[in-house]
Amino acid sequence: MSELEIIEAALFAAGRAVSLEKLMKITGKPKKAVLSAVQKLTEAYSSRGSGIEILDLGERYVMQVKPEYSELMREVAPKELSAPKLRTLSMIAYHQPLLQSDLIDMRGSGAYDHIKDLIERGFVESVPCGRSRQLSTTPLFADYFGLKRNDPKAIKEKILDLLRSQAGQSEINLWIGKKTIAVTPMYESLMSMCGIREYFVANAYSPSKEEISRLLEADVVVVSAGYADTVRQYCDGEVLEMHSTTFEDLIESIALLAEELPDDVDSKTMEKSIKKIRETRERYVSAAVLIEKKVKPATEMVSRIVNDLSLGISADGVLIAPDYGTSKSGVKIEKGAQILIPTHRSVKGDLLQRVCAKYDSILEGLEKLKD
Repeated sequence: MSELEIIEAALFAAGRAVSLEKLMKITGKPKKAVLSAVQKLTEAYSSRGSGIEILDLGERYVMQVKPEYSELMREVAPKELSAPKLRTLSMIAYHQPLLQSDLIDMRGSGAYDHIKDLIERGFVESVPCGRSRQLSTTPLFADYFGLKRNDPKAIKEKILDLLRSQAGQSEINLWIGKKTIAVTPMYESLMSMCGIREYFVANAYSPSKEEISRLLEADVVVVSAGYADTVRQYCDGEVLEMHSTTFEDLIESIALLAEELPDDVDSKTMEKSIKKIRETRERYVSAAVLIEKKVKPATEMVSRIVNDLSLGISADGVLIAPDYGTSKSGVKIEKGAQILIPTHRSVKGDLLQRVCAKYDSILEGLEKLKD
């Protein structure tokens, strides 16, 4: 096989821009030989009247449908970009030139992977700009989306026209800036605590086919701590892990959402929720002051609650364990426990009620053991 044949096969198989360095590695040929082969291949496609062309993106090359045929091919072209990546691309196109740091502020850290992929595909170019990088679309972007030229003003108008024809202002806000939020059922009440109104609920741990389809469109997915790797199988957005064992966990979870979703959180609702959580905690801590009996936490989760209540700890104290029975390592946690703390799967209600149920089980259990 000649280097020309190898390069043609590589560009065809890639479906995106391939760097000169990658082509040199694949062919095993020096830079000069690869450049010559690419030039010959480009001229060959240009002279044969093909509907395909090879585009030079500056030592990166892509085999693509010619612009005049792009609209005709839209129905059969692969849907390469997930909804979150497409929204990231839309924001770059709409706001360009856009600083990468500003985009991350708007889209979250998950956008780093989106930017990398969009650059590799040849849709976006990135150039140094101070401590950040400046992002803008490429001619390939214009060709791919059926635009006559890569003019920022024309692109912005095209994006708005398309969105207006498909939906209202809320949809426009979604695609040019606002995030789509998914939350597991247990954390739906956390949305209320933060005053977040626009979100959808899905079982992100074992989703149905319909839920997987929706999760792929989510920019942010709110789940329980420890499940990020499981959830990332079904989504392309940012995964926010939440803790909800103690009252302080709830406050920290609210703060995390306020940091990651500043445009969605209602500050007055958030402050009111935090105040209520702190007042609730104070009532439990005050009640625990009267308890003299010492305890022995069976797990770290129990220990965190016991420490928050400032209860005395002793090796021969009252054994307190969660009610889930056997740990992941096969240890029977409940064995010998005098008090069992209800875990989330065995108690209902909003997050604050679930936390209260844990604290109630300890205080009420110790009260009964006084007799």
